Amino acid sequence: MYVAKTKKSCHLAVLSVMVLALMHASLVQCQLAGKLVQNPCSGKDKCHTCIQTQSCAWCMQPNFEGRSRCFQHTSPDVCPEQFVWNPDTSEQILINKNLTLAGESQAYGSAGGFGGGGAAGGGGQYISGGSSYHQSSSSSSSSSSASSYGSQYSGWSASSGEIVQIKPQSVNLKLRINQVHNLKVSYTQAEGYPVDLYYLMDLSKSMEDDKEKLSALGDKLSETMKSITSNFRLGFGSFVDKVLMPYVSTIPKNLEEPCPKCAAPYGYRNIMGLSTDTYRFSNEVKDAAVSGNLDAPEGGFDAIMQAIACRQQVGWREQARRLLVFSTDAGFHYAGDGKLGGVIAPNDGECHLDLQGMYTHSVIQDYPSISQINQKVKENAINIIFAVTNSQYTVYEKLAAHVQGSSAAILSNDSSNVVDLVQKEYNKISSSVEMKDNATGDVKITYFSSCLTNGPEIQTSKCDNLTVGKQVSFTAQIQVLKCPEDPRDWNQVIQIYPVGINESMVIKLEMLCSCPCEHPGSIGYEEHSPHCNNYGTYMCGICDCGEHHFGNTCECSVSDMNSTINNDASCRADNTTNVDCSGRGNCVCGFCECFKRPNPEEVITGKFCECENFSCERNKNQLCSGPDHGTCDCGRCVCKPGWTGSSCACQASNDTCIPPGGGELCSGHGTCECGVCKCTANDQGRYSGRHCEKCPTCSGRCQELKDCVQCQMYHTGVLKNVDDCARNCTAFTPVGVEKVTIDEHKDEQMCTFFDEDDCKFMFKYSEQGELVVHAQEEKECPPKVFMLGIVLGVIAAIVLVGLAILLLWKLLTTIHDRREFARFEKESMNAKWNAGENPIYKQATSTFKNPMYAGK
Repeated sequence: MYVAKTKKSCHLAVLSVMVLALMHASLVQCQLAGKLVQNPCSGKDKCHTCIQTQSCAWCMQPNFEGRSRCFQHTSPDVCPEQFVWNPDTSEQILINKNLTLAGESQAYGSAGGFGGGGAAGGGGQYISGGSSYHQSSSSSSSSSSASSYGSQYSGWSASSGEIVQIKPQSVNLKLRINQVHNLKVSYTQAEGYPVDLYYLMDLSKSMEDDKEKLSALGDKLSETMKSITSNFRLGFGSFVDKVLMPYVSTIPKNLEEPCPKCAAPYGYRNIMGLSTDTYRFSNEVKDAAVSGNLDAPEGGFDAIMQAIACRQQVGWREQARRLLVFSTDAGFHYAGDGKLGGVIAPNDGECHLDLQGMYTHSVIQDYPSISQINQKVKENAINIIFAVTNSQYTVYEKLAAHVQGSSAAILSNDSSNVVDLVQKEYNKISSSVEMKDNATGDVKITYFSSCLTNGPEIQTSKCDNLTVGKQVSFTAQIQVLKCPEDPRDWNQVIQIYPVGINESMVIKLEMLCSCPCEHPGSIGYEEHSPHCNNYGTYMCGICDCGEHHFGNTCECSVSDMNSTINNDASCRADNTTNVDCSGRGNCVCGFCECFKRPNPEEVITGKFCECENFSCERNKNQLCSGPDHGTCDCGRCVCKPGWTGSSCACQASNDTCIPPGGGELCSGHGTCECGVCKCTANDQGRYSGRHCEKCPTCSGRCQELKDCVQCQMYHTGVLKNVDDCARNCTAFTPVGVEKVTIDEHKDEQMCTFFDEDDCKFMFKYSEQGELVVHAQEEKECPPKVFMLGIVLGVIAAIVLVGLAILLLWKLLTTIHDRREFARFEKESMNAKWNAGENPIYKQATSTFKNPMYAGK
């Protein structure tokens, strides 16, 4: 009997060991699998958090017995299809009017459609009369109605016969979080598109000769623009500065006449609204009086803001390309400078003109900021051309980079080149199209296009070298990065528009951030449900418990939380650990309540608090390289489309490593790492350039551009003759900079040469659409050697050394003589003889005494 019990105990022990071994092997296998493939849907315990995760679906089945209601939709047999909520992106094109063909806009312009310059009609009126198109993918999402939408642009919504340059015009879009949706946008430049040109001029004393030249060239400017479009209007305004110290002298005499034959100073004046009367334009410019101020900067920003904001007074048309030419020879005051004159009220961006066109709030409001100017430019689709003198070009070139659709050009000292300047800048503006949008930070839009080539689409929002009738297409990749905290922001209106054109494509976007079953009145929604022990709301198959109850079916109450088992095995992932809730939460009523983090954006989730979103790999101190690249989910970076790598730092596509004209990756001279070319080196050196296209020994166009840079910047070289330089160097005008530095992202090439004087000069060039050259203002020359000075210096040194030696000899001789004379005088003082005797005389007789003689 004893032996039998012993055998039975041994069998049970062996069996227990085998079971434990199998469990341990299964656990190790599961852990390895978890490291290889992380399920992004795990830990999502609500329907709305589930569908906000890419590729996840929610199971609404009652009495669900699976591991998690949030699952990857590709997983089979997790949930019956009729209980699955997996909304898909859907697109519905509301207005899709055809683009205006070449010649149609001319007919519209001649019909007088813009004669009055009034605003176009309302936006939604076209739906009943125009073409409509519908395109939709399979959609299970709710049909939540969008709120009322406002629009800044209504260029596509005028009466029939309007000019249409962008297509489609209106789109409804329902989009899930982190899903990328491609939307096609087409653009064409209409022939003879109306142009409004408002010339805003600095009329301080230094611009007096420019004013005279502009009045003489008014007719020529109009004729030049009418050769481009028959529907052209011209306006004129002027500015000086705020009539306050320290901008303007406030001495009563100077307020009336600040300089000889000058008018009283003022802030801004709209002298002539947009009109076809070019004769009046010339007369108004000629009759406009110059004025004067004290400091160097002018009040140009006040004038720009009023010229844009006062649409009715200036006469800007709704459907026209709007150009504002800003002409000055000085810098500008901006926000904050008004405090010098005691003006602290910020600029409100509104129109403040009286009946005479004078700016009434010049001494009441501060100057506008650059961002305010940029915002007004975007709202009103204005192209600003900063026509400034060469000394101010660098400043305004940097300013143009911060104002959308603006450019800077060099104006001659007397404005004699203003016609050519305006024509050149207009051609530059009209021959390119750049797509922009007003999307918020929650929505990311990336543009791709092949422009006028037949190659693959590359990431770009701008196409150049367009001509009338040529059509280009863009692919707008739209992605909702995250759901806004306020549900009212889940419906947004986004506009995609070409810069400087008052037309846009309106996207009515609905973000799929919630589930219908979470809203009252829907199927599956029940308050005080028996499924939840009458203590909670039953929604989407789960219980949303009240304030004092919790648990899967609200079976636990707050009053019982201390009396229930705190170390329940159901709060542990397996029986290999004694730690509840992975050490990151408390076990309450058999369920884990995860700890809260000090940072509300850092959360611990999961049934056993096994997941968190703050310990993923970082790049440049940003979690998963930032929200645009990826999100941290359960300790692992989940990369967004287009990005790869453990920290989502690498671009998935190699398109950025392909040269613009096509060819091998990195021109065959490098490797593409994270979307950036890493150039290789050979015996001759290292390849360089954005696409490793520049060989170590290639000079590019440096030698070709050298002579023109020399003659134009330094008036040296083989073309130093003025006529030779003007005849051979017409392709570009170098811009002087203090120090030449290159930006490889702009594909700039550095050139270094030595001239005939052994002076080093440097310049750089880039060819993005047109050739742009920046040259060093001052050459680096070795110090000149003054040979005559050196010879004379040597001679003078020899003479001085000789004189010094002579003086030293004379000094030593004098000292020696004085010493000898002193010794002679001393010996003479010691000599004791009678002055009447001859000291060298000796008597003839000598007397000797015998020492032995005793005197006897």
